Amino acid sequence: MIVHVWGLLFNPAEEWQSIHEKKYDIGKLYLSLFVFLALIPPLSGYIGTTQIGWQIGLGEAVKLSHRSALAIAVLYYLAILIGIGGIGAMVHWMAKTYGSQQPLPQCVALAAFAGVPLLLVGIVQLYPVLWLNLLFGMAALGLNIRLLYLGVPVMMEIPPERGFLFASSILGLGLVALVAFLAGTAILWDFGLSPEFVR
Repeated sequence: MIVHVWGLLFNPAEEWQSIHEKKYDIGKLYLSLFVFLALIPPLSGYIGTTQIGWQIGLGEAVKLSHRSALAIAVLYYLAILIGIGGIGAMVHWMAKTYGSQQPLPQCVALAAFAGVPLLLVGIVQLYPVLWLNLLFGMAALGLNIRLLYLGVPVMMEIPPERGFLFASSILGLGLVALVAFLAGTAILWDFGLSPEFVR
């Protein structure tokens, strides 16, 4: 699995073919790699927000309490794991529209491996500086989009022009999921589950 991660970063077209041929099942995908990769952003965020904190302008650094940061990290971790499966399920649901008959595990593998750059860049959250996280996050998002556009035709066994439309639909779905996640977070904060800040 680690070889696939390396290959996706440096030789994605060939690596997608290798992933497609392996025919992973969902349990193997999660247990052999993604339960560990999904730990990178929440664990880094926990350390960064409790040990270093962040600054806005020239103000004093603001940190989260350990209890609050731990709760957020656990929810963040679960959201990543559920999000991978959820996007995979939606890809499977949309597949027939684009002339693909791939099984659910193949769709989850597409969602999981395409998201690898966003999981790896989570390490930057160790140092929670807005401009730094934004810079690296945008680079990872660009790579994520490139992997998705290269991977959809291979993993879903459809022509590249149809794969382009399918990948665009997946991106739209991802944006909707992100907005829903942010809205859910705001609602939880309104119900008193806001973070606990310390100085």
